[in-house]
Amino acid sequence: MKVKVLTVLLLVLSAQSGLAQRPAAEPRAVTPRGPLTAEESGVVRLFEAAAPSVAYITTQSIARRGFFAQVAAGAGSGFVWDDRGHVVTNAHVVEDAVKVQVQLDAGRTFDARVVGAAPDYDLAVVKIEQVPKGLKPLAIGTSADLRIGQSVYAIGNPFGLTRTLTRGVVSALDRHLPTSDIREVRGAIQTDAAINPGNSGGPLLDSAGRLIGVTTAIRTPSGASAGVGLAIPVDLVNRIVPQLIAKGRAPAPSIGIVAFHPDIVSQAGIVGVVIARVTANTPAAKAGLKPYDQRSGAVGDVIVAVDNRPVESLPAFAAELDRVGIGNEAELTVIRDGKERRVKVKVFDAG
Repeated sequence: MKVKVLTVLLLVLSAQSGLAQRPAAEPRAVTPRGPLTAEESGVVRLFEAAAPSVAYITTQSIARRGFFAQVAAGAGSGFVWDDRGHVVTNAHVVEDAVKVQVQLDAGRTFDARVVGAAPDYDLAVVKIEQVPKGLKPLAIGTSADLRIGQSVYAIGNPFGLTRTLTRGVVSALDRHLPTSDIREVRGAIQTDAAINPGNSGGPLLDSAGRLIGVTTAIRTPSGASAGVGLAIPVDLVNRIVPQLIAKGRAPAPSIGIVAFHPDIVSQAGIVGVVIARVTANTPAAKAGLKPYDQRSGAVGDVIVAVDNRPVESLPAFAAELDRVGIGNEAELTVIRDGKERRVKVKVFDAG
């Protein structure tokens, strides 16, 4: 019996010894791939050149619920505008923020403050308190000559994943981007480059690495990318941002009227801008524009076009005044008592 047990043990040990003597598994040899394609190399260079200019912005705000208050955290993207420490982002990223921090390429985080915001354009500028050396502003392009189908690249921080590059094309141009119930950005860029929460405020670049837009919104039922992202065109950004830096606010183009809310006008079955009040000594007053008469209920002048461009609502009218520009003259087409006439008014800054 002992002999049999000993024999079994020897057989087991022999088997284990055989296993131990098997050669260790070796990793497979790597197959050389050769150089990147010219297109891939171009995208790599674009990212490496632009990424140091892209910022990760985090905020803290106070959320009040009845008698209680708690700190709410937020995050978004931005990009370096100049070497003085100005960083551009969306207005909604820093809205109500009591603390703003900016993380740049090297990973270091800097305290920053909001120097100007323009909710009507969903743009804001924050300034780094202690400006580091070597800030690299993005090159500025133009959105006036964009073409549907050309390649675009978005760099941002979706879901807090820093320095993420997505790629797509210009899917459409001249989209309307609502920023409130009475304002909208016209000329917005639509792209299928993946835009997700956290991308807001980041740059949209062309294939030359130039800024052509600021990513701001996605249209999707799920709240995540569905191939329809929108960006504020750079030509508008390049006009508004310097004003935010210099004055802390954006110009407010006006002719001196207060208009009824679009919902009220729509419910009344009227197409155009219905004037609720005309401010004295303004271009609208000097042009003789007539408001709604509260005593009789008579509708005064209804503005239906600016420089022969139809305006069906207040947001469209505001966008047209923005296009005309402060200091310039606009020709309004108005209807009163069923009769159409044209008047010229000067656009001024009501801010």
